[in-house]
Amino acid sequence: MSSVIETFNRLMGELDYPMFIVTTARESERAGCLVGFATQCSIHPPRFLACLSKENHTYRVARGADLLAVHFVPADGEDLAQLFGGETGDEVDKFARVEWRPGPGGVPLLDRCDHRFVGSVEAQFDGGDHVGFLLAPVAAEHGRREGQFSFHRAKRIEPGHPA
Repeated sequence: MSSVIETFNRLMGELDYPMFIVTTARESERAGCLVGFATQCSIHPPRFLACLSKENHTYRVARGADLLAVHFVPADGEDLAQLFGGETGDEVDKFARVEWRPGPGGVPLLDRCDHRFVGSVEAQFDGGDHVGFLLAPVAAEHGRREGQFSFHRAKRIEPGHPA
């Protein structure tokens, strides 16, 4: 059985999908993390699935939040990926280190990630060590940046929490 899992993990490791930063806010607490497990999952109605690790500070804030923002990490955003993937909100105020503004419901919107949307949490699905948040878009912005920060570049980041 382990050879199936090993082969599956090798297959998944070859994918080079885009990375995202998910941010949220609940009451006076802000949180954000780097996310690799995310995808559009419906066209009509439009829906997006963002998966957060149960070990992550952002997950603990998001599970009670109404809104999440999904930021497309730009190609030149390695420092953002490092901050939101390599640090934990349990120890660091990530938002003190970046330019941001409050979006709908106070959800932090990162200035350097000008491709982004805010989604209302329609449902949560336990997927194992991650929970999927099904999002319906309530606001969206398409900026001028080109290119995206990819999974293979993110592999070099030492995570702030285990996956």
